[in-house]
Amino acid sequence: MSKPVTYQKGRIHDVMTRPLTKFLDERGWLSELFRSDELAPEHLPTMAYISMTQPGVARGPHEHVDQTDYFCFIGPANFKVYLWDAREDSPTFGVKQFFFAGVDAPTMLIVPPGVVHAYKNVSHENGIVFNGPNRLYAGSGKHEKVDEIRHEDEADSPFRLE
Repeated sequence: MSKPVTYQKGRIHDVMTRPLTKFLDERGWLSELFRSDELAPEHLPTMAYISMTQPGVARGPHEHVDQTDYFCFIGPANFKVYLWDAREDSPTFGVKQFFFAGVDAPTMLIVPPGVVHAYKNVSHENGIVFNGPNRLYAGSGKHEKVDEIRHEDEADSPFRLE
């Protein structure tokens, strides 16, 4: 970033969320994580992975130059999700947005490039998060530079988890 920014609370342009519906029956439940007929072509996942985050642990804050992340927070824990719009050409540049997602509020989240993001497990049990980014991690064959700008260890970072 070229100049210091004081982030104000609000909703970030181009960030999309939607509740994930659980379809229940006598066997348990099912939830559709994504459908190609409901996504813009630039958001279609190129790969998919799940991660487990331990209680009280955060992932991020970081951002991508080109990659869009497609997260699904499904449980069995809850997460506090943090977003900061660091895109100088965005109508919501300087906006920060926080919300809760997970077992109590299953949520899909699309994070475009340039939006700094993090999430923290705020439960007392391990939490699972699905991600279907639109770019391969480290490129084809894992031979390219990783598209990630990490802010976790910056002492003067404006991206603080509350």
